[in-house]
Amino acid sequence: MADRLDRVVVRTATALVIGALAVVFDTTILSVALHTLASDLHTTVAQIQWVTTGYLLALAATVPLSAWCLARWGGKRVWMVALAIFLVGSVLSGLAWNADSLIAFRVLQGVGGGLMLPVMTTMIMEVAGGRQLGRVSAVVGLPAMAGPILGPVIGGLILALGDWRWVFWVNIPFSVVGLLLAWRMLPSDRGRDPERRLDLVGVLLLVPGLAGLLLGLSDSVLDGGFARLDSWLPLAAGAVLVVAFVLWALRRRGAALVDVRLLRVRSVWSASTLLFLSSVALYGAMLLLPLFWQQQRGTDALGAGLLLVPQGLGTLACRPIAGRLIDRIGARWIAVVGFAVVAVSTVPFALHPTSAADPLLLVALFVRGFGLGAITMPLMVASYQGLAGEQIAHSSILTRIAQQLGGSFGTAVFAVLLQAAVQGGASVSSAFDTAFWVATAATVLGVGIAFLLPSPAQAGAAGRSAVPAPVKEAEPVEEAEPVARPQDAARPQEVKGA
Repeated sequence: MADRLDRVVVRTATALVIGALAVVFDTTILSVALHTLASDLHTTVAQIQWVTTGYLLALAATVPLSAWCLARWGGKRVWMVALAIFLVGSVLSGLAWNADSLIAFRVLQGVGGGLMLPVMTTMIMEVAGGRQLGRVSAVVGLPAMAGPILGPVIGGLILALGDWRWVFWVNIPFSVVGLLLAWRMLPSDRGRDPERRLDLVGVLLLVPGLAGLLLGLSDSVLDGGFARLDSWLPLAAGAVLVVAFVLWALRRRGAALVDVRLLRVRSVWSASTLLFLSSVALYGAMLLLPLFWQQQRGTDALGAGLLLVPQGLGTLACRPIAGRLIDRIGARWIAVVGFAVVAVSTVPFALHPTSAADPLLLVALFVRGFGLGAITMPLMVASYQGLAGEQIAHSSILTRIAQQLGGSFGTAVFAVLLQAAVQGGASVSSAFDTAFWVATAATVLGVGIAFLLPSPAQAGAAGRSAVPAPVKEAEPVEEAEPVARPQDAARPQEVKGA
């Protein structure tokens, strides 16, 4: 049957997705465990926040290295080493004896996780060879969709029934099975360049630059917001370093750590911008919604996690529909509708819903999740449209950075909004109203930008004219047909994965 995914694509995706579930579940499960960790490890909430912050900084340090690692050692080797690092970090995190040791082991986890996600996307997209990219993106995006549904619930159950150490040890079966599947099912590495040199100047500029931005955003959620010295100073220093990296990379051409020239391609810059906004909407809401249920409805952490399940179910329900529609009509109109649906379904939470029936809000969450599913997959596809070879790896880095920064920015902005509203004399309910209206406005902005996503034919032409081929391109992976030319990839249409 022509509509079925190629066997090699299915085998590759299965092996990679199983391992990636460990990373996604780890992040979402931990979000409900910080207060318990602070209590059991006899430390402050401010210090235990570094369990999350340290992990994010390690991600920022390793994501930009993924393209170079892929070119030098090949996807299968890099994936298995990264997953093994994550596994070791998970085991050690569960054995941590105090807050400092837990933070250190979480950093180790972040090193593995930072390599895994962009490598997963790049490998699957290369094996797919430009065919059925909507359906492929539905498979790639499965961990990101399943995490917000099951993570908070699993975390709440673990904390209710067992020891916090199982928050980390629950990663072990996913990691072990993922390693076994990767060893047996991933295509052998081909087209490696063992002599590929690392852009050390780029590393020294981009890695601390991204770390500064994420650190500043993380610290802004504390009292004082962006006015805190430990918030605005890292933000300013990080911005300067990132700008310096962009200037350096433009001079390096094919030898840069990250090929920022891809941002000249309409499909890449528009998709990256929209992924930033969608991460603001998703991760900002992941801060707002649990607090809303707990502070406005009086639920506990497990109850708040269960009440968020409808949003995840909506995302899962959208997955097969959006995947097929992308291959038929392209990403632009699906993304436009997705952002519009998210905006409309966020409005009920901004209408002072203290007396609204819970079932109505749960329906709104389901619809909101459906819209988020219609956003993520088209943008995953669009960001690879018209690209081939190493360009896919570099686009994966750019979009992953956009998502990281968007998620951190959304969390910081909404935390500051809530604090400022309450400190300004507003009620907690009014503070939530304001924050949800801002979330709605950000999503409406996404509707307008989504119109700028190119058609498949436009993206193919842009990819050919705006981006010179890299100095060395990776050869196609075993059993997969050669990476499709942009004009061929534009049949069913589009490409991306994050």
